[in-house]
Amino acid sequence: MKIFDSHTHLNDKAFWGNEQTYQDRARKLGVKATAQVGSNTVLNQRALELAEKYPHTYAIVGWHPEDAKDFHESERATLLEQLKNPKVVALGEIGLDYHWDTSPQKTQRRVFAEQIQIAQERNLPIAIHNRDAMEDTYEILKNASTHPIKGVMHSFNGDVAWMEKFLELGLNISFSGVASFKKTKEVHEAVRQVPLDRIMVETDAPYLAPEPLRGKQNEPAYALYVLEALARHRDMDPDELAKATFENTSKLYGIENEEN
Repeated sequence: MKIFDSHTHLNDKAFWGNEQTYQDRARKLGVKATAQVGSNTVLNQRALELAEKYPHTYAIVGWHPEDAKDFHESERATLLEQLKNPKVVALGEIGLDYHWDTSPQKTQRRVFAEQIQIAQERNLPIAIHNRDAMEDTYEILKNASTHPIKGVMHSFNGDVAWMEKFLELGLNISFSGVASFKKTKEVHEAVRQVPLDRIMVETDAPYLAPEPLRGKQNEPAYALYVLEALARHRDMDPDELAKATFENTSKLYGIENEEN
């Protein structure tokens, strides 16, 4: 089995300094490629360092909605330079977060739309964060879709109706440990109905550890348990689903001939 953890954070303080240990544990459980996702000055730089240090490790850089208030001209200029790195495969994670609300919602919406435009100009996919802001997230993406848009709804936690709306915009749908939780029935149904060529798997580590490890610190190795949960919901062979999600992720991120 070969799994691509499409969204994880070994650049987080929970792992930093011990990333080799977590990389090794992930490979032992079949996680052969990872995308390390940034969100601000420090975490973007660390994502790049990890991508440059390890094979089959890629970087996603951008400004998270929680940090949108700090996205000024100098940060924008730095981001534009970082996007030139050949191991950067997407711009993210970007989007809206009305749960924590650490940045004003108006600022979040402006920075989200601005980064979508940057990605479009560079023909890069986007990794989209959404929490308690489904309608506004969709509207901003819909308005941007008058130009080519590609990307992924990361850690999708909506129902089938919302999933179909995002699919219509051309986006992939990625599922995290949330899909393994017993009470997230709407997400289970979305897993069952998402087209096989549009589904991706992630950990979002160190957050959202899947069953049977819920409540513990998550890590990229646990993408295996997310994958197995998705396979159960779809009544699929896990190896077949791993192959499909690996191919979908590689295609979206523009990674060719990924050999592990």
